[in-house]
Amino acid sequence: MTERAERQSAALELKAAGQAAKIASRRLAFLSTAVKNNALLNIANALISRQEEILAANKVDYDAARASGMSESMIDRLILSPSRLEAMAQDVRAIAALPDPVGEIIEKRTLPNGLQISKRRVPLGVIGAIYESRPNVTIDISCLCLKAGNAIILRGGKEAINSNNVLSRIAQEACRQTGVPDGAIQFIQSPEHALVNQMLKMKGIIDLIIPRGGAGLIKLISESATMPVITGGIGVCHAYIDKEADIEKATAIAHNAKVQRPTVCNALDCLLVHAEIAPAYLPFIARRWAESGVEMHCDQRALEILKPIFSLQIVPAVDGDWGKEFLSLVAAIKIVDSLDEALEHIETYGSGHSEAIVTENHAAAQRFLNEVDAACVYANASTRFTDGSQFGMGAEIGISTQKFHARGPMSLREITSYKWTIFGNGQVRA
Repeated sequence: MTERAERQSAALELKAAGQAAKIASRRLAFLSTAVKNNALLNIANALISRQEEILAANKVDYDAARASGMSESMIDRLILSPSRLEAMAQDVRAIAALPDPVGEIIEKRTLPNGLQISKRRVPLGVIGAIYESRPNVTIDISCLCLKAGNAIILRGGKEAINSNNVLSRIAQEACRQTGVPDGAIQFIQSPEHALVNQMLKMKGIIDLIIPRGGAGLIKLISESATMPVITGGIGVCHAYIDKEADIEKATAIAHNAKVQRPTVCNALDCLLVHAEIAPAYLPFIARRWAESGVEMHCDQRALEILKPIFSLQIVPAVDGDWGKEFLSLVAAIKIVDSLDEALEHIETYGSGHSEAIVTENHAAAQRFLNEVDAACVYANASTRFTDGSQFGMGAEIGISTQKFHARGPMSLREITSYKWTIFGNGQVRA
């Protein structure tokens, strides 16, 4: 087949997938909770029973990624393991255990004229997901969409094509066995880049696009899509260590936020430290970070404190370090003179993802929680908790840094809409 013929075939495949998803979405909107939950449990069981098949496909992707020189952060997101598959299965079971959002009465009232008005939760319809590297997204998004009554069209990146192909096929087969309509989960196998542009023009078929990937992908989709887009995932996360922080607590929180999994969007990027506590605190966190291989980009005042103690892994910060998502064992450190200065820095350089304060001063904590404009704001806890599973939502379809219509981890309710239902008894408008 010629290259042109392959492109035409892929375009027809996407068009057919869209039509099938649209038809399936009409049936999914009325599918019983029992059928949906049985399908989800089937998927969870298949992730374990077909583990060897999944890991073999993932190894092909991993080997190709290594050979291509892919960054360590992207490889970390790509790779699967028995423990990660078990975690994925647990998340799917958690979604099955959650209440079905479809049909939920959000509010209800009776007007003076006797009309009974209620607001009822309904599926969005067809969701398109365009994502890079992470094969777990194939399962997370498919399962959340299924439970919320939405059809899904998945377009993963070429770096995970084999993993995604197997995972989507497993999900499709598990759904088919339990009576979920064909077309509910669509996976576009071709990595042809032109298909992204085609998806973005499928208004009337796709009701919402969710991109998961780097800044370039999100920018492209946000600017080109003809349907609504939920953007997010870029996380420039700060932790502010207040002058009244508990040093032991502040060290544990900053270490966890940076080191526990540095390649993800809720990992710590910049540590802001009040000048009064910096001489006592910075040696503690620097020692922990140095032991874990963290490279510290320090402003001048932090350098003066740490350089005499640590000769390795301490470098001067440059302007580009502020507002940078490192996605690696690198962190910026800046000393500030007040909570006001910390708030101003976060306002200037934050991405609206996750921000934290560590303090024993309740008033300072409340002010930080009230004034920081981000999807998730923490007092005395690690930013690594910004995750649908950690929030008790089963999993997430993405983390939105927008303010409309969803913000933070997006799970079942965030991928539904609502409609008004009105019961009358012959009322007419005067």
